Amino acid sequence: MASRNRREPLASGPAPRPDMSATSTRKRKAVALAADADLVLRKCRQLRQSLEAKAEIESSVVGVLPEGIPSDIVEVVELPATQVLEGMEAMALHIAQQVLERKGFSLEIPSRAASNQIYVKEWDRIVLGGKRSSRSFLNVKESRKSAITLRVMQLLHAVLMKRIHITKRDLFYTDVKLFVDQAESDGVLDDVATMIGCTRSNLHVVASDKGLVVGRIQFEEDGDFIDCTKMGVGGKAIPPYIDKIENIASDAEFILLVEKEAAYMRMAEDRFYHRYPCIIITAKGQPDVATRMFLARITSELKIPVLGLVDSDPYGLKILSVYMSGSKNMSYDSASLTTPDIKWLGLRPSDLDKYDLPEQCRLDMTENDIKTGKEMMKEDFIQKNPEWMKELEIMVKTKKKAEIQALSSFGFQYVTEQYLPRKLKEGDWI
Repeated sequence: MASRNRREPLASGPAPRPDMSATSTRKRKAVALAADADLVLRKCRQLRQSLEAKAEIESSVVGVLPEGIPSDIVEVVELPATQVLEGMEAMALHIAQQVLERKGFSLEIPSRAASNQIYVKEWDRIVLGGKRSSRSFLNVKESRKSAITLRVMQLLHAVLMKRIHITKRDLFYTDVKLFVDQAESDGVLDDVATMIGCTRSNLHVVASDKGLVVGRIQFEEDGDFIDCTKMGVGGKAIPPYIDKIENIASDAEFILLVEKEAAYMRMAEDRFYHRYPCIIITAKGQPDVATRMFLARITSELKIPVLGLVDSDPYGLKILSVYMSGSKNMSYDSASLTTPDIKWLGLRPSDLDKYDLPEQCRLDMTENDIKTGKEMMKEDFIQKNPEWMKELEIMVKTKKKAEIQALSSFGFQYVTEQYLPRKLKEGDWI
């Protein structure tokens, strides 16, 4: 009798290939251009033409300082690595000369304090004023910060010489005992950029990427061809190395800037960008530097409108403001980080009644929400837009807010099949 434990001999030759016919039948069908695309996108195309005409007018006054703005404002520019290195070495030489003269050393640094932030209405962005502060090694209160500044410069010089990129976290961990807190090295990093007059990305230090892009855009990233319609359902991670992106091409009619990743994924899975040719971008909440730079770059090159889809609350509007006007922390680099004239598509406070959003989907604003809303009504970038002011007034008066996902109460695909097409067709943006 044959033993029950006897093993069968292994089959010789390669293993048979699995039958993929069943898998191939599950492939998603291609999404075609919507039948009503021309009608829906008519006003979007008109907006594009008006923005192009406006850009031509503004280009004729580039470099002209608006009346009433100090001439010594600090605005950094894109510099090649060789110039950045030369700037660092010139600063190091100046420090060495001071030390040899037995004077210790001091650094003149543009002040990034809130009191030195200036909103320029004509440019619709925040810039850094001309105030400067001195950081002296001989001053007991400033000696540690001076040492950190020199250490950061030394590390940045090494990075540039090696022609590599690092993250802010990498920089911090090179000398944890000196820096103690990453906020220390991060702040000095911005100081070095303002002293040299270059962008932070020119220092080859990047923040961790978190933004996503999907839709009708193609580009080369460090020599690799990228087609964002063929990067899977979730799209492509926005790289922190924006300087390595080139040969941008697109047939999109507009850019849809989305606050929440959940809303972004709904549009990506429904291939909304094929039905109504567009590019969809999200930073998954508060915008990171890479996403802001990427948006500014492609908008500048493609010259198409940007429509914002954010929650109907003060923080959604704050997110739009960072994309448009910049943040106070990086006001010195606002020229390369801001995208002017973003239109607020939704979800707006007036939409809650216009689209009959159920009461259970309308959330009560907290006291902090109401306070933030009232504070925003005092901001220059809000006051210059009467329609934005009107929406904020509705929000504060009704004390109600809503998330983009609240529209799913009408159906999971309501946003892509009803809400957005209607918004685009009506040109309902402000």
